[in-house]
Amino acid sequence: MPSYHAPVPAAVKPPESEKITINMGFVDLGHIDLLVAEGFYSNRTDFIRTAIRTHLASHADALRQAVSRKMLVLGLQSFSAADLEAVRAAGETLQVRVLGLAVIAPDVSPELAASTIDSLTVLGALHASPAVKAALAGRIR
Repeated sequence: MPSYHAPVPAAVKPPESEKITINMGFVDLGHIDLLVAEGFYSNRTDFIRTAIRTHLASHADALRQAVSRKMLVLGLQSFSAADLEAVRAAGETLQVRVLGLAVIAPDVSPELAASTIDSLTVLGALHASPAVKAALAGRIR
């Protein structure tokens, strides 16, 4: 089944980041605070982002190979009602694979999503209405 990549409509402005929460031991947190106090990082968030990016960079080759092997779209993939109507008119369904952010626009009905999206794999974040997520629940991997 075909994979489909649509441009982001001008009206849909995805967020720049996703908020996560982590639990840390007090000693690790104290070490981070000491580095911040010594001026190595501007704040805890700066340290954590830098640590994550450094660790991801150390696995860059493995990540590139996995993205290629799994045929993932890297970055942002967005679907509007018009995009999915075109897929339905062509008699096709989509196997969506995204590493990053997948956006199903607010104008997409649960019925349209269910009739056009065969499977949905998102490594990162999925932004869609609760009704669309519920309609696709059995297809989200």
